[in-house]
Amino acid sequence: LPLSPLSLSSLSSVLEWVPVHMRTVFGTGAGYCYTIGQLLLAGVAYLIRDWRWLTLAVSVPFYISFLYSWWVLESARWLVLKGKTEAAVRNLRLVARLNGRKDEGDRIDSEVLQAAMQKELSVSRKSSSALDLLRTPGMRRITVCLSFAWFSTSFAYYGLSLDLPRFGVSLYLMQVIFGAVDIPAKLLATAAMSALGRRATQSGALVLAGLTVLANLLVPSELQVLRTCLAVLGKGCLAASFMCCFLYAGELFPTVIRQSGIGWMSMVARVGSMVSPVVLLLGEFLPWLSGVVYGVAPIISGVIAAFLPETLGTALPDTIQDVKER
Repeated sequence: LPLSPLSLSSLSSVLEWVPVHMRTVFGTGAGYCYTIGQLLLAGVAYLIRDWRWLTLAVSVPFYISFLYSWWVLESARWLVLKGKTEAAVRNLRLVARLNGRKDEGDRIDSEVLQAAMQKELSVSRKSSSALDLLRTPGMRRITVCLSFAWFSTSFAYYGLSLDLPRFGVSLYLMQVIFGAVDIPAKLLATAAMSALGRRATQSGALVLAGLTVLANLLVPSELQVLRTCLAVLGKGCLAASFMCCFLYAGELFPTVIRQSGIGWMSMVARVGSMVSPVVLLLGEFLPWLSGVVYGVAPIISGVIAAFLPETLGTALPDTIQDVKER
């Protein structure tokens, strides 16, 4: 239960602290950490076969994170919008000092900060809630389109993972292969997001993932190597889509409801992961049916994602009004 808010709050904090030109690199950094963890998990699970001890072993990093999390700075944007200007000034001065710009940091005070965010402060005085995700046409479009992308990515991702026994490869080896393919996939996605934009990358990754899943249905079961390669390619595309989902959602939702928006997307993704095993059971009636569903879902979502606004090189929106004016 705590894993979701931990990852979501980390993403929001990163996006709200780094400058626009570094947002892609830092915003996707967590995705590579996930890949490293996936690779390590294969080795740890191979050495520790008892699930109780395995659960304890993989929980150790969270205790370490808990200890240092008390020194993580709160977002200055969020502090200002919540009326805690003095705390925001202290954090900004500390960051300026760490970046070797102490003189610039000393020039920041409450008046300067409030003047710089006067428009955002006037709008943020209205209370915000999760209902704001659907309150305006622009927010409805963002919420609905992103919901399809998150659901389908999680749905197909876990569908491929649950279907591993059909490939006739060791579960531990397949875990390593699936983890290893994430690295080049995410590197390509990071480059694509910087060169082509978030929208094209998100849409393209989903469509390509769906096509590889459908193509796998046409390959005879005797050609296990080709089937495994297609599955690995599909998994890489879905991993790239997942990484783009997190960064894209963080850039689309305004600061006042960013946490609520990303939290909603995480819930939609969890629904996708829960539905995925049920769809796998369709294979007992028609062997090809579950594969068709796993392939069609991301293709449809990829087309829908093409209707999202582009965020490459744009400032983070602080209020719903900023989203309207984008």
